[in-house]
Amino acid sequence: MLVLFETAAGYAIFKVLDEKKLLEVDSLWKEFETPEKANKIVKLKHFEKFQDTTEALAASTALVEGKISKNLKKILKKIVAKDAHEQLAVADAKLGGVIKDKLNLSCIHSPMVTELMRGIRTQMEGLITGLPSREMAAMCLGLAHSLSRYKLKFSPDKVDTMIVQAISLLDDLDKELNNYIMRCREWYGWHFPELGKIITDNLTYCKCVKQIGDRRNFSSSDLSDFLPEDVEEEVKAAAEISMGTEVSEEDISNIQHLCDQVIEISDYRAQLYDYLKNRMMAIAPNLTVMVGELVGARLIAHAGSLLNLAKHPASTVQILGAEKALFRALKTKRDTPKFGLIYHASLVGQTTAKNKGKISRMLAAKTALTIRYDALGENTSAEMGAENRLKVETRLRHLEEKGIRRISGTGKALARADKYQHKSEVKTYDPSGESTLPLVPKKRKIEVGEEEEETETPVKAKKARVVEIKEEPEELQEEEGCLKKKKKKKQKVVVVSAEEVEEEEEEEEEQPTTSTAVENIEKKKKKKKKKIKEEPEDD
Repeated sequence: MLVLFETAAGYAIFKVLDEKKLLEVDSLWKEFETPEKANKIVKLKHFEKFQDTTEALAASTALVEGKISKNLKKILKKIVAKDAHEQLAVADAKLGGVIKDKLNLSCIHSPMVTELMRGIRTQMEGLITGLPSREMAAMCLGLAHSLSRYKLKFSPDKVDTMIVQAISLLDDLDKELNNYIMRCREWYGWHFPELGKIITDNLTYCKCVKQIGDRRNFSSSDLSDFLPEDVEEEVKAAAEISMGTEVSEEDISNIQHLCDQVIEISDYRAQLYDYLKNRMMAIAPNLTVMVGELVGARLIAHAGSLLNLAKHPASTVQILGAEKALFRALKTKRDTPKFGLIYHASLVGQTTAKNKGKISRMLAAKTALTIRYDALGENTSAEMGAENRLKVETRLRHLEEKGIRRISGTGKALARADKYQHKSEVKTYDPSGESTLPLVPKKRKIEVGEEEEETETPVKAKKARVVEIKEEPEELQEEEGCLKKKKKKKQKVVVVSAEEVEEEEEEEEEQPTTSTAVENIEKKKKKKKKKIKEEPEDD
């Protein structure tokens, strides 16, 4: 059996001396404890060294992709073809299939081969002669770096340093332009103060000042190239009645030179913005589609490079640029900021203040994906950025509609489902309606003298019930004074004998015994009878 072993220095082909020991996979590592034992198992047959790092990288990338490099093909035809009857042990099953198809060599890949490769790697210095360990370490490090760049598809054309410099210069130009324009307005305002209120656009203002100069020339000049007719007439009318001071021609010439500088810087800024836009679409097209070229360029500049920005998580991308506010909030134990540079993106700007935090969080998550796709991906199209932007816009529209529905009062009704309760339609019969007896017995009002006589008739001593009944208020009028007196409530004591109480009880028993009727009677009795006193009768 032959073994194909790849190293950073070159290809090595070993001959297995004792194949019986390879059958014991679990104890195979014991055979490679020392270089002497390893030399008894395998023996180096051929070693092909790489000429430089480029050749090593080409061979390694071919192995990663499962292809055969030209150098490896020559070695296999030259060395292995002589022993075509023997099997070739390979570390990658995909590579073994390619070798079998193209060179018609039988290849093997199994756990036994994996253990054999591990043993050879541990004793590589003793098995491969003429290769110092220091030189081997340097070759491994150089090849590892080259292979990492290849895997990341690093292209020297995609240099993001230009974007960092361009966005920094653009911000500096904006500051300088602002200072120059404010100085020009203030300087020329001493001579023609009304012009600054009529013309609000800074570039148009500088063009007017450069072309006209003295305000007395406005009446005889044509400003139709950069002013509408109504504004031009207003400027000419204001120039005739202006309250500004007179200035010399030297002052006017200096102001015109300043206007020239403003116009030139404005033109260069527009040119720089177009350059930045093109570079952003070339280097980070998906990021540009998501947040715009200016915000994307500021994110790259803040992180240092596109690759550094790709290493940041979405939560860091969200608050990138608000570090001072973040640490101040953490120090004072207050709410942390919800957005940083990403706040200036158009998707965050068009949302309401209530939903800015939610949209910025979702936008940061999608932006982090697009950044990694731009930095590490192979494709240069902006399809992923357009898809993610559509998702964020859909989420934004959903949040806005949800807020409108809540305001109108239909949102809760749509979101909440009422609990189902079974309502029975079976009605019970109420027999109290058939009763002809009055629910409340009539009041018996008896004179106090008559009550005493009736209480003497029964033989047995029985208890009487004293009931206090409120009489209706009576209005008394005095004939002499014809004055009305206030209502007075008089209480009369009505004594009901024991026999009458028994009769009432019998009447109550005759009434229907339904629960509803009895409850109604008892409630009404309690309302009418406030106090009940029991007194013993004299025999």
